[in-house]
Amino acid sequence: MGAKRSLTEKSINKIVIKVGTRLLTYETGKLNLRVMEKLVRELADLKNQGKDVLLVSSGAVGGGIGRLGLQRKSLSIQERQAVAAIGQGFLIQFYEKIFSEYGHVVAQVLLTREDLEERKRYINSRNTLSHLLEFGAIPIINENDTTSTEEIEFGDNDKLSALVATLVSADLLIILTDTEGLYTVNPRLDSTATIIPYVGEITPEIKKAAGETDEVMAKGGMITKIEAAEIVTASGIDLVIANGLQNNIIRRIIEGEEIGTFFDSKQSYLRSRKRWIAFAQKLKGTLFIDQGAELALLKEGKSLLPIGIVKVEGNFFKNDVVSICRFDGQEIARGIVNYSGQELKQITGYRSSEISSILGYSGREEVIHRDNLVLC
Repeated sequence: MGAKRSLTEKSINKIVIKVGTRLLTYETGKLNLRVMEKLVRELADLKNQGKDVLLVSSGAVGGGIGRLGLQRKSLSIQERQAVAAIGQGFLIQFYEKIFSEYGHVVAQVLLTREDLEERKRYINSRNTLSHLLEFGAIPIINENDTTSTEEIEFGDNDKLSALVATLVSADLLIILTDTEGLYTVNPRLDSTATIIPYVGEITPEIKKAAGETDEVMAKGGMITKIEAAEIVTASGIDLVIANGLQNNIIRRIIEGEEIGTFFDSKQSYLRSRKRWIAFAQKLKGTLFIDQGAELALLKEGKSLLPIGIVKVEGNFFKNDVVSICRFDGQEIARGIVNYSGQELKQITGYRSSEISSILGYSGREEVIHRDNLVLC
């Protein structure tokens, strides 16, 4: 862990702000206009300063429930998709109305996991957001709940906001929630809980503190925010978790006030392609390796060869992303494979020179090249 740093030491020009459903809507599902207007005013002021701003906004499903006057909150996937279609239009219409009063243009961007998993779509998404910022627009981003299913959804907008931040190489991600930040324990369950103002390294103890959630917490709870912190800090991006109900919260964060919990980014961080491998991909399988291969990867920075693999799990294809684990199951890396799972099961434990005679064609000597491999 390096020396403790603060936001005042850094240049912040591109900011992603994530705001959750609980801040944007009341329990009735109706929009909380007071919170939304305060949020828009702060973002408009940032734009007036010449900063790039991206908003990851929840609230489509909640807004749709309120718009329809539904009394029940538990919905099937198909019902949620239909409600989101109503809520998304309603939500963006409101943002458009308020931002236009401050002279700013907004753009709605709806993403699914598949948009970031497939490399070409990932680059297209990045290019779209980059051009919107060049045009001076404020992208308002949400998961596309009208088409997402359990198989392709992000699961929570905390992770989506982290992936967006890495996608555009932001300087800072701010996650606004209904708590003051990360506590030593869940403050709703333990009155002795104290705020953790600074996190320089995400340790098992930090995850343990975040994992103590209850039914009152937002979807995913604090643990998904810690997972988002792992993504952005490894990508050289700072993160602040703070209470979105406080006055001028965004301005105070950017001015360096010690408020909420500040997650300091790593000074040695992943570049764009390796961010995509490490975080944007859904793992399709697992390779278990021996100690010799582990040493070659971790200490010598080498590629993974078939002779170092002892076990293959999963039905994956060439160019899929897989997890690389010690035999005890601890993940040490992720990477893009040059062979399918079926092919790998045939060449596991063999030397690279034997691949062509086993598979009947001359393939790559590496199972995963070091340029397509990210250490955990």
